[in-house]
Amino acid sequence: MRLSGLAGVTQVILMSVTSLRRDYVTRPIFQWAKGAMPSLSPTERDAIEAGDVWWDAELFTGNPDWAVLLNTPPARLSAEEQAFLDGPVNDFCAMLDDWKINWELRDLPPEAWAFLKEKRFFGMIIPKKYGGLGFSNFAHSEVIRKISTRSVVAAVTAMVPNSLGPGELMVRFGTTAQQDYWLPRLADGREIPAFGLTSPEAGSDAASMIDHGVVIRGEDGELAIRLNWRKRYITLGPVCTVLGLAFKLFDPDHLLGGQEEIGITCALVPTHFEGVEIGRRHLPSMQVFQNGPNSGHDVVIPMDHVIGGVARVGQGWKMLMAALAAGRGISLPSQSASAAAYCALTTGAYARVRQQFNTPIAKFEGIQERLARIAGNAYLLDAARRLTCAALDQGHHPSVISALMKRGATERMRVVVDDAMDVHAGKAVIDGPRNYMGSVYRSVPVGITVEGANILTRSLMIFGQGAIRSHPYLLKEILALGDANRERGLDAFDQQLWKHVVHTLQTTLRAAGRSWTGGILSPVPDAGRATPFYARMGQYSAAFALTSDVAFLTIGGALKRMEMLSGRLGDILSELYFLSAALKRFEDEGRQDADFPLLDYVMKTGFKAIEQSFDETFANLPNRVAGLLLKAAILPIGIVARAPSDRTIRQCADLITEPCATRDRLVEGVYVGGKDEAVGNLIEAFDQVIATQPIHNRLRKLHVRDWRTAEKKGLLTPSEVEALKAADKAIAEVIAVDDFAPDELTRHDASATQQSVAAEPEKAQSMAAALDEASEPQPNIEPQPAAVLH
Repeated sequence: MRLSGLAGVTQVILMSVTSLRRDYVTRPIFQWAKGAMPSLSPTERDAIEAGDVWWDAELFTGNPDWAVLLNTPPARLSAEEQAFLDGPVNDFCAMLDDWKINWELRDLPPEAWAFLKEKRFFGMIIPKKYGGLGFSNFAHSEVIRKISTRSVVAAVTAMVPNSLGPGELMVRFGTTAQQDYWLPRLADGREIPAFGLTSPEAGSDAASMIDHGVVIRGEDGELAIRLNWRKRYITLGPVCTVLGLAFKLFDPDHLLGGQEEIGITCALVPTHFEGVEIGRRHLPSMQVFQNGPNSGHDVVIPMDHVIGGVARVGQGWKMLMAALAAGRGISLPSQSASAAAYCALTTGAYARVRQQFNTPIAKFEGIQERLARIAGNAYLLDAARRLTCAALDQGHHPSVISALMKRGATERMRVVVDDAMDVHAGKAVIDGPRNYMGSVYRSVPVGITVEGANILTRSLMIFGQGAIRSHPYLLKEILALGDANRERGLDAFDQQLWKHVVHTLQTTLRAAGRSWTGGILSPVPDAGRATPFYARMGQYSAAFALTSDVAFLTIGGALKRMEMLSGRLGDILSELYFLSAALKRFEDEGRQDADFPLLDYVMKTGFKAIEQSFDETFANLPNRVAGLLLKAAILPIGIVARAPSDRTIRQCADLITEPCATRDRLVEGVYVGGKDEAVGNLIEAFDQVIATQPIHNRLRKLHVRDWRTAEKKGLLTPSEVEALKAADKAIAEVIAVDDFAPDELTRHDASATQQSVAAEPEKAQSMAAALDEASEPQPNIEPQPAAVLH
């Protein structure tokens, strides 16, 4: 009884202390924070709450649990998925000629379209019970990666039906009747889907679209929607048979029984319906995948064409954000990783084959710098792609990781492709069937722009939304501040605030201790040669967590408008994720000693970038005292991270210019083609140069530089002479470029093209007038930045 009474007294005392703390300490902070911390609009809340968190949340704690990362099962293909990759995917690649597709046919050949439908490429993500392939996210990624190494146009065509669009939305949100009808037709290609989100008035700010629908009674008395829209940049739009459409829905007559302004809604519109206009095409960076505008004027669809039915009206934005949380982490990162692997294969081989001053250009140190960066990024991009797919296949939908993956992967792709172009020089500049780089180079801006333009993704989404979503306490505090019940909100805020305070104090000690000791105090797994890298990662994670807290404390809600600061913090988070992926790959592949130069290269490059971003952040914090204190704690003697050594750079360059197991791992899955094709011919020449190198080495020791002289002196056997002749012939074919007769470069339909383009402004003005005339009062939906261009 005495113990019971003591416990009761203790409880009363604790409750009194908590009440006093809440009323006299927390309440003033609560009042201040309501004005200082960022509030969430409904669209922002939908975007932030889309998907879930995973390794990004660990990084935000400042003390990541490496077991969470290292115990994640690596992404694997099933036997069925591997057979599809080895069979139909290879067969599809073999029927493609990228030069003819882009410059002659301006489309995939008919047999390629038929093959895509027959083998159900458009149904990779659709469950088997509906006739789809039911593949894993990793299999989806692997298929797109391999096709991308053959033809970007073909890859985009296969990718889009499996990315954000009617298929995924129907799988996740469709009614049973909708799934039973539409999914089998999408899986077998009877229906070609596209999704219309971007409009001329609203690019990244999708919530500003003026496309709208009005709930009406149809001629049969059933509920229907009358639609008016104008979209652009819609991939597969010119050839789609069913259009997924995002629009703002209004119910002026309250036929649904609710409010007049319902909000963004997604519906399926069969393109044969009266009033739908499709068929015209855009030409995105001379990549001829089907992409174009479409519009609709007074198009009437049944209410049951709303994806998910009446229960899902007004939920379109939430549905899109949820779907994007996964899709953005697969398609474009897969293309980026494929471009890096493709550049590693072709540029490494070309640098070995091409000689200047009787020396392979692969031995010039200026070239080696570019080759090393290509090899390092190829290693890093595929590591991040595999890790992200592994998380997705474990059931996660990490929206922040998907956003940073899309932006980080496509930006690294740009660097890799630029480096490859520089090494190839004139070979890659002169277009023609022999140029295997031109199409890849022209496609880069497309990846940078679509599915959330990179500038806005970096400056507004990765940290701006990521910090709120992934921080252990911040989102809960913001929701408490926005609670309509003030006292309930105060109670919730009080609980989270003091946990946050303890967290910040712990993080401060971690960040300072680890930074001042070079990461020695960081807990690390036993990872062999890679162990020191984990220590530095723990150091930077703690520093990032502390900097994030200080930024929010001193800047508050204004931080989301300070895009340069937000961008730098997003860069740190992105680097931490990509470097985590590199460590995970090194571990999963058995800590291959031969691969360690690549790991060393990417880790040291990343560490230097992280410290540079920290330094710039501290220098630009509005609160100078906070900036100086952070610098003293985290960079006490300034930037100390060093770039990779020259020795490491030479090692990385050699890894893609000489045959080895590491090179095989880097370029695995790249489609090469036959010896009569450009890439196949390059690899054949590379193999012959490698095979004849011992002969050249022997002649060099004899001080004979020209094998023809050696032949005359009787220093070569007949078989050696034949091998050297074949190698020289193959090299000559590799370094050759195309030329054309003037009439081959003249298009005879130019006048017709100019006439059709000239007519387009009138058509656009007419459509705009129709939209304005039919427009209902617009809802007050606050714009959500950095959405998706699809």
